[in-house]
Amino acid sequence: MTKSANAPVRHATMRERNLAVVLERIARHEPVTRARLAELTGFTKTTVSNLVGLLEGAGLVRDGAPLHEGERGRPGVGVSLRGDGAAGLGLEVNVDYLAACVLDLGKRVRYRHVIGADNRGREPGAVLAALTALADEAVSAARAQGLSVAGAAVALPGLLDREDGVVRHAPNLGWTDVPVTGAPGLDLALPTEYDNEANLAALGELWFGGGAELGDFVHVSGEIGIGAGIVVDGRVFRGAHGFAGELGHLVAEPGGPPCSCGGRGCLEQVAGQEALLRAAGLPVAGPDAPDDPVRDLVGLLEAGDPAALAAVERAGRALGGALAAAVNLIDPDAIVLGGVFSPLAGWIRPPVEAVLAGGPGSLRRGAPPVEVSGLAEGAAVLGAAGLVIERVIADPALLL
Repeated sequence: MTKSANAPVRHATMRERNLAVVLERIARHEPVTRARLAELTGFTKTTVSNLVGLLEGAGLVRDGAPLHEGERGRPGVGVSLRGDGAAGLGLEVNVDYLAACVLDLGKRVRYRHVIGADNRGREPGAVLAALTALADEAVSAARAQGLSVAGAAVALPGLLDREDGVVRHAPNLGWTDVPVTGAPGLDLALPTEYDNEANLAALGELWFGGGAELGDFVHVSGEIGIGAGIVVDGRVFRGAHGFAGELGHLVAEPGGPPCSCGGRGCLEQVAGQEALLRAAGLPVAGPDAPDDPVRDLVGLLEAGDPAALAAVERAGRALGGALAAAVNLIDPDAIVLGGVFSPLAGWIRPPVEAVLAGGPGSLRRGAPPVEVSGLAEGAAVLGAAGLVIERVIADPALLL
């Protein structure tokens, strides 16, 4: 039932809100004294002390060393987030791997594991069962460090109906209308939410990369598929139905190679990982396929291989064309190249920048800068784990 805007606020509800306010201030300003928290929140010192006591009892914060916060007066006790208490679990399903990551409340990585796996055409239940096994290993590793996993977030490729927990279409996996909430094979004994991997990669860049300094930005996840996470005012823009950011299915070459989405000439058929490898003369599957194909491609580029250089030049110009359209539509402050585009940045960024300068750059009197993510392919699983931590900070009463 929806509450009236004029209805009285229950005491318990007010306490929950106040706990969230105090924990958010501690996360932002730690270490911080109770007196300073009273100034930052507008609460009385008694109220702050009571709320900190509740958070301490829940294992979310701890007292530290004496702290001077001015030239006068006695030092207070600094309150900080407790690094060995609550934790968040991030999980990722991608076309060629599964990943898990555990973060503590201070967003420090405490566990990370990536398993190579060819998930294309694989039964969804088998993929989700393997993800469950990976999650169980991560939770056990967290417990061994004294951490209690508060929840999980799963990064998934393709068009995801977050409200119903259904992958509507993930062409590179071959999934259509696959339920993930309560799905056979997926047995996570944790509160769990699901999101598109490109959106979570953008949040990973915002929280763990350079995104916080960029303003509004588009984070491009280059994998076998290509997705874009759009961050506006510190939040992911999802569109009316949650399907925004499908950059890889913009048409780069009309009438070009067929795409698994059913179209032709999509960007990922020119600039996706496998398209790049094929154009460079590297195998993408079978016994001759390299264990680390991107590393092998970088090796060819460093050696000046003509086919590899031509492949990346073509991909960069196609990517630049798609991003030029995005820039004209949403006017971001910056573009961030992530995923496999990070190690390829030395070769792929120049043609991207050239196309942007000749398109929206001339219209806008300057194109947005093209930055390179330092997180590469780890951004989405970091963003997933970080999302759980953000949820705990926003509503710590869930753990009381």
